[in-house]
Amino acid sequence: MSHAQAESVIKNIIREIGQECASKGQAVSETLVAFIVKAVVLDSRNEFNVDRTLTKNDVQKLIKLCVDRLLDQKSPSLDTIKMQVYFDMNYTSRGEFLDEHHSVLESRMAPVSREITDSRARSRDELETLYRKIVSFVLLRSGLGSPTDISTVREATAALQSIFPQSELGTFLGLNKKDKERQLNELTMIVTGIRLFNKDSGKGGESIDNLPAILNEAIPAASKHYEAEMKLSLNLAQRYTTLLEKLASEDSEKDQNMQTDLMKQALYNVRQHIVFLRIIMSEIITCAQQVESLQQQFGVRMEQLKSTVRTKTAVPTAQVYPHFIALSHLWSAFQDEMVLLTVFSNIAANLEPFLCLHSQLFPDSTIEQLLEGNEVKTDEQRTEETSGDRIDPSDYKKQDWFFPETTANFHHLPLQYRGICGYTLVEKDGLLFSGNPNIGILKYKEKYYSFSSKEAAQAFAENPEKYIAAVTEIAKQHAELIQLLELQHQFASVTPYTEVRVKEGDKVIVKPITKCDSSTQTDTHLLPSNIVKSYEWNEWELRRKAIKLANLRNKVTHSMQTNLSHLRRDNTSQVYLPKHMATQTKATGTSNVPQPKIYLAGLRGGMSKTTQMVKMNLTQDY
Repeated sequence: MSHAQAESVIKNIIREIGQECASKGQAVSETLVAFIVKAVVLDSRNEFNVDRTLTKNDVQKLIKLCVDRLLDQKSPSLDTIKMQVYFDMNYTSRGEFLDEHHSVLESRMAPVSREITDSRARSRDELETLYRKIVSFVLLRSGLGSPTDISTVREATAALQSIFPQSELGTFLGLNKKDKERQLNELTMIVTGIRLFNKDSGKGGESIDNLPAILNEAIPAASKHYEAEMKLSLNLAQRYTTLLEKLASEDSEKDQNMQTDLMKQALYNVRQHIVFLRIIMSEIITCAQQVESLQQQFGVRMEQLKSTVRTKTAVPTAQVYPHFIALSHLWSAFQDEMVLLTVFSNIAANLEPFLCLHSQLFPDSTIEQLLEGNEVKTDEQRTEETSGDRIDPSDYKKQDWFFPETTANFHHLPLQYRGICGYTLVEKDGLLFSGNPNIGILKYKEKYYSFSSKEAAQAFAENPEKYIAAVTEIAKQHAELIQLLELQHQFASVTPYTEVRVKEGDKVIVKPITKCDSSTQTDTHLLPSNIVKSYEWNEWELRRKAIKLANLRNKVTHSMQTNLSHLRRDNTSQVYLPKHMATQTKATGTSNVPQPKIYLAGLRGGMSKTTQMVKMNLTQDY
């Protein structure tokens, strides 16, 4: 049968158990039924073995045992399992709680947001109606007052008009859907910051609750209440432990054995309640730390805003809007812490009904009578008694031991069994003793174990596998110990009826989950070899083969020219280069310009001095 069919068969078995319980007036969840089925199969006393074939009678026996156990109204073990299932189904991390809260808030605001973003207002009345819807959205989204309170609506409207007047609705309607949603969220944060600033200044905000003051009162009150509850549970657990020690030392009878078994179940029940209360207490302490930090940030941001605004009548939006948005975020964080505190308080309150059987099975008068003459020791007293005994690590050279003075973050080591001594759990038949880390913490297979005494540590260290296996067997008989001692990793793969297939007759075969060590080797060649011997990777070898195939010795080369190729052929031509020639010219010369001469004709004899002078002057002029 396939895995899907096997799951269907398992669901049918669980459904049948649930229907039979409902017919008898007891409503149970499928998660609880599945856990009980697993617990019944794991218990070796019921003789269920997943390695053999189970008949239909075996299945009917399983159903009957589960129904009887679910209908037992006086079983502390069943109450412990119910408590564990409830806590697992309702408790998660702070981040997941807040994510779920925010998603629920968004889903509730989605219709209002959709009505605004899908609006097609045109007339004046429609625009006024749209503006009022925006004011209602801002109030609902911020959680600061009710939209039905007139004074609150007027205050929010005045704050909104200061940053988003009604005349801006036209621009708002022109945006796409995502931009409208983004602007609505921004308007909500800015209006929230304005109203918080006005409240701090004494100018409004009467409808705004003082969340920091409320949280400062609620957190200490819740912490005090749960500390008182934890003290009562611890006192009850210590009394049960003392009684079980006393009963173990006496001669046991049948009735006494039944009483001892019920008292063990009651001890597991109250110990599990203590574990859950400690988890809730740690969350409340975290809430207190967060509130203190938020108050400091809120005060600093408010002072910065006051120094920015002071007595100015107008301030640039770029300076004040970031402060308003920051105040809104801080106030939302206060609201988140209030939500977380409410959730944790509800979870703690819902754990109380699972403790009702203590007063019925073991009234205070009965316990006081049984405890007569016996001292009830607290866990701290038992730790102090063994604080002087310590392991000598030199005696265990092959094992690692850790001590407070030699180990960093010693108190943060993840101890197995939630710090319960495994040796005492085995040797004293399921009795829970807290370990004393100061004796020494044993590291075995990357896990850390603490012990209630030096003798317990020595005995456990001699044969750890024996006690680890014995603790697992005890957990199989008391399924509530799986979660109480954090043994889920050891039982994670154990699921009854994982593979179910029907054969001939009335037999149902259960195929168990098997594990084995195996190894595999990857084949070198998965596909059949196909080697081409003629393949050649060398390019020059390919060229040589091509020349051989061409056989050019007996070939004639022909060429042809076409209209497209005749101008593209490679042409060369030979020409005579021009000679180097030179010419010779005459040498550069000069010429004499003839001098003009003037002769006077008709003169006879010698010339007079005057005539000579004129001649000389004429000669000089030329």
